[in-house]
Amino acid sequence: MVKPSRSYRVFQGVNGVVLTLVVLVTLYPFTNILARSFSGERQIRAGEVTLLPKGFNLTTYKIVFQDEMFWRNYGNTVLYTVVATAVAMVLTTCYAYVLSKKHLKGRGVLVGIAVFTMFFTGGLIPNYILVTSLGLKNSVWAIALPNAISVFNLLVMKAFFENLPADLEEAAQIDGLSTYGILLRIVLPLSKAVVATMVLFYSVSFWNSWFSAFLYMDQTDLMPVTVYLRNLIQGATGGGNAGAGTEQLSQVGANIQSVTIVLTALPILCVYPFVQRYFVSGVMLGAVKG
Repeated sequence: MVKPSRSYRVFQGVNGVVLTLVVLVTLYPFTNILARSFSGERQIRAGEVTLLPKGFNLTTYKIVFQDEMFWRNYGNTVLYTVVATAVAMVLTTCYAYVLSKKHLKGRGVLVGIAVFTMFFTGGLIPNYILVTSLGLKNSVWAIALPNAISVFNLLVMKAFFENLPADLEEAAQIDGLSTYGILLRIVLPLSKAVVATMVLFYSVSFWNSWFSAFLYMDQTDLMPVTVYLRNLIQGATGGGNAGAGTEQLSQVGANIQSVTIVLTALPILCVYPFVQRYFVSGVMLGAVKG
């Protein structure tokens, strides 16, 4: 066994210290937000809350949890995220698989069309007119379809598919598998890392999205929870009608933002550990062509 050199041991020590500091700096905002969500208004305004709650307070959580509209909007968010992520994954995977075939005629044009949309868009008003004219307003499709393909995710999956051994697909063709059979039975089982990574990217994006629903939804009971929480913050800060518990929010205005952040981020934080092991490998294998 080769003994590590002194310089390498010094590097390991410095690297460990730096990474530890990075972890602490990253965790502090989350810990502080969580502590503020359970703290009293006076303690928050006085700047006494750091890592532990001061003046333990559950009033804001009770206001939110007791409102039926909160749970309805929360259910809408789950529905929109699941449907939109499923649509996005189907379209992105199929498009990326097609673009990964170098023998495809017009491949460069298809790649150019995708890349073009990264830099140029139709604009807010044309998009609104298009969605409205198609009859997609006040439906899940108004959220799912306009944002169905992320070009960044598309290019990552394309690069990943290009790195898969071509011999596997050739052998599958000899065995009589169709193009869809190769994709479903050969390519996708070998692409769990990048698929899990893309599911995480899309689900986080759709879960946190509020502007599309704010733009295309006219009915309160169709809004996602992000819009509900936005209105709640406006009610607490005097910027508008919260729609629920407004008369009590003046007593909890100091920690309303912390509560909304915790409630919005909690589901994603619960899902992330299950896909984390695929995350790094999926991004690296899809981003580096070997």
